[in-house]
Amino acid sequence: MTLISNARTTTRRSSDLSKHSADVFAEAEDHAVQITRRDGEPLVLMSQREADARAVLLQFAADLITVTLDDEGALASRMAERFQWMLALSPGDQAQCAQDLVNSARASFATGEAHLAIAELTSWRETATAIAAGLASHPVEGLQWLDTPELVERP
Repeated sequence: MTLISNARTTTRRSSDLSKHSADVFAEAEDHAVQITRRDGEPLVLMSQREADARAVLLQFAADLITVTLDDEGALASRMAERFQWMLALSPGDQAQCAQDLVNSARASFATGEAHLAIAELTSWRETATAIAAGLASHPVEGLQWLDTPELVERP
């Protein structure tokens, strides 16, 4: 049983690795490849990018489990304690962020596609960073947007 299932894992024999290594390596750049051996347990060949994504997803899972074990306060406030960048978000955005992160993590765990949770986590963290830097989503006082662009003559 694998910890994170991946529907895109293919199986190749160890002899394929020696006879057709370029093909097997090309497959491993796209998705994990299970290498079966007669004399031992199967091995898995994958890109460093995929291995790193799985490690990030497992750390995220550990953080989510830690948050859910605490039963004091709302989910958003418990998550903000663990992911302190969430404190830059409004209370409403913290609640939406918490729910989005849980949903994307569930989707990642169910599909084996780590990028779903990682992209959501990165998106919310970058949003919080932008807000903390003063780049708010609400209009800044004194800033006016033109309703219609003004055409200018080509130089």
